[in-house]
Amino acid sequence: MWEKLQPIKGKQRGCALNPVYDIAPMDMLIAVGFGDARVTKDNETIYTEPTEYDPEHEDGFWCTQDAENEALKDPDHDWRIVLYAPLYGRTFQRQAPGEWVLVDENRGFA
Repeated sequence: MWEKLQPIKGKQRGCALNPVYDIAPMDMLIAVGFGDARVTKDNETIYTEPTEYDPEHEDGFWCTQDAENEALKDPDHDWRIVLYAPLYGRTFQRQAPGEWVLVDENRGFA
C-alpha cells in the first residue's frame, strides 16, 4: 500500500505567468519546456515530456487526464506528476480518482 502525502497550499514561484494549482486540473499540460516533466508510478517513470515542442501541435504531450487514464488501469500505486523547471518545481500525487493534489513545491533549478 502506498502512503498519501499531506497536501500543501501552492505559492507563486518563478514566472508570474505559471499558474499555481493546489489540485491539478485535468487539462494541465505536463510540460515545463526547459527542465523535466514526468509521470511516475511508484518512482518508475511512465511518461516524460518530449524534447521537441511544436506549438501548433501538442501531439505527444500529456495532460493530467492522460496521467489519470493510465492510473485508472492500475490505481493502487503511488502516482505522481513531477514538474522541475527553472525557479520552480512541483509534485502532484494522485490521492483519489481524478484528484491530483500538490504535495511538494520547491525552487527548481537555476
